[in-house]
Amino acid sequence: MNFSLSPKRTLLRHLVLGFLALGVGLSQAADPYPTKSVTIINPWAPGGPSDAIIRPIAQQLALRLGQAVVVENRAGATGTIGAAAVARATPDGHTLFFAHVNPIAISPSLPQKLPYDPIKDFAPITLISSGPAVLVVRSDFPAKNLAEFIAFARANPGKISYGSVGIGSNTHLAGSLLGHMAKVDMLHVPYKGSATIQTDILGGSLTTGFVTLSGAQALIQDGRMRALAVSTAKRSSVLPDVPAVAEMLPGFEISGWYGLMAPANTPPEVIRRLNTEVTAILRTPEIANRLRDGGMDSSPTTPEAFGDYIKAELGRWVNAIKVANIKD
Repeated sequence: MNFSLSPKRTLLRHLVLGFLALGVGLSQAADPYPTKSVTIINPWAPGGPSDAIIRPIAQQLALRLGQAVVVENRAGATGTIGAAAVARATPDGHTLFFAHVNPIAISPSLPQKLPYDPIKDFAPITLISSGPAVLVVRSDFPAKNLAEFIAFARANPGKISYGSVGIGSNTHLAGSLLGHMAKVDMLHVPYKGSATIQTDILGGSLTTGFVTLSGAQALIQDGRMRALAVSTAKRSSVLPDVPAVAEMLPGFEISGWYGLMAPANTPPEVIRRLNTEVTAILRTPEIANRLRDGGMDSSPTTPEAFGDYIKAELGRWVNAIKVANIKD
């Protein structure tokens, strides 16, 4: 029995197979983002206040995207190691950067050359949160307030040590600016993360430091640490009884912020999707309250507004860096 197809049926068969192949190709090309797990690079050490902010957001983002969202800590060089890794990543939205004021807005003005450009090598997604750092000491430290702290430091030149999350970080610049404006001599001790600073203050090997309010709040509330002042121009609603440094030293203002960025050339539709999802997460009562309880303001923006904010921040830190007299 002959089962060969007629020329017409053969042609029809080839056309059908061709259309089917084309349909599969188009379907694969139009696969919705994400197609695999998403990694968010956190440029700070594990267990610190940055983890406390981004990990709950990542959990919510995973539910919304339908894929695992993994937070990977790549600490070092004041956040620039993590930033460089994301700048080199494939721009498909599967590697993101938990951006921070240090590697994006401060480090570009420091003397050392960076392996990335904060504007050209990243695509802004949204600002996440902003808030103050708080100057803390151990609860048994002789000074009960900022005025007494400055008086003690002047009476004991060179005996006050302050920690920061690295040379050129916002916490380094806060301590440097405080010393400059208050005319006190303090020894700067750089660390890789805020959690270790707090541990050494509690242990007595470090005198003080500007640390994130979210990380120090529990220690302040249980009486193990004393908050002397906040770094923003105004007091924090979380610690309304703690003055701003600016109340005693007018013009003092240092704040910190976090955001989400992707490598440059990430498809616009991916940026829009991520902006929509993260903005919605930041507006949920659970996340907004968590940030507020930690002294941070939830600050979702459009990608364009976040980009404009970064450009303004790049110019804002120049004077503080000059005061710190960072040479290398």
